[in-house]
Amino acid sequence: MRILFLGDIVGSPGREIIRDFLPDIRKKEEIDFVIANGENAAAGSGLTPKITDELFGYGIDVLTTGDHVWKKREIYDYVKVSQRLVRPLNYPKGVIGRGSTVIKLPDGRKVGVVNVLGRVFMDAVDCPFIRVREELEIIRKETNIIVVDIHAEATSEKVAMGWFLDGSVSAVIGTHTHIQTADEKILTNGTAYLTDAGMNGPYDSVIGRKKELIIEHFLTQLPIRFDMAEGGVEMHGAIITVNDGTGKAEAISRVQYKRDI
Repeated sequence: MRILFLGDIVGSPGREIIRDFLPDIRKKEEIDFVIANGENAAAGSGLTPKITDELFGYGIDVLTTGDHVWKKREIYDYVKVSQRLVRPLNYPKGVIGRGSTVIKLPDGRKVGVVNVLGRVFMDAVDCPFIRVREELEIIRKETNIIVVDIHAEATSEKVAMGWFLDGSVSAVIGTHTHIQTADEKILTNGTAYLTDAGMNGPYDSVIGRKKELIIEHFLTQLPIRFDMAEGGVEMHGAIITVNDGTGKAEAISRVQYKRDI
C-alpha cells in the first residue's frame, strides 16, 4: 500500500495547492490512501464543515487535527459524527469526536489512523503514550496498517513516540511546526518515522503568516494580528510504502511539490 501523508494545511493557499496538485499526484505516485492534518485550514486556525468537505472532495481520505481543532465552533457537530475527521485521542475521555478511525478501501484493505497531541510546551492533556497504546489494542483487531499523527511542539517527544511505537504501527509522522524535517527513516522494527511532515501553504512567510508582521511582533512584543501570507505556495509531506501483509513500512520518502510560477 502507498500512503501519502500531508503536513498541516494552512489557509486558502494550502487548500488551493491540494486542489490543484493532489488528483494528479495520487495517479502519478499510485497512492492508495491520503492523510492530511487540517487543523489550520480555515484562515490559518481551525476547520469549518464546508472546508472539511472541500478537502475530502480533493482526494483526502482522513483529516487529522491538533490543538486548533476547536477554534471554529461550527465544526463541533461535524466532529461528533464524522468517521474521517479525527481530533487528538488524548483529550479527556468524554470529549466529542474520535481520536482514531479505521477506513475500508474499495478493495477491502483497511487503514487505521490515530491522532495524538503532545504535552511539551502545549496545553495539558492526557498522556499520549498511554492513550495510544490502549487505542492500538482496539485498532489491531481490524487492521495492522496503522498511521499515527503526533501533533507536537518538541522534537524529543515526537522521536520518543516513534521509538515507543516502533513495530506496533506502520508509521509515526509528526505535525504542528510547519517545517519539514530531513530525518525520515525506517526504525528498527519496521515503523516509518518523520519528525515533521511540513506545511501545505505559503512559504514566503513565517510558518504561513506574513513575515513582516511576525518580525514586528518579535521586535516590539506588542500584540499584532498575524494575517495569512500568500506567496511561495508549496505542498509538503511524505509517501510511505507499507507491506499489506505485515503492516510494516518498506520505504518512506519526503515530498515537496512547488508551483512553477
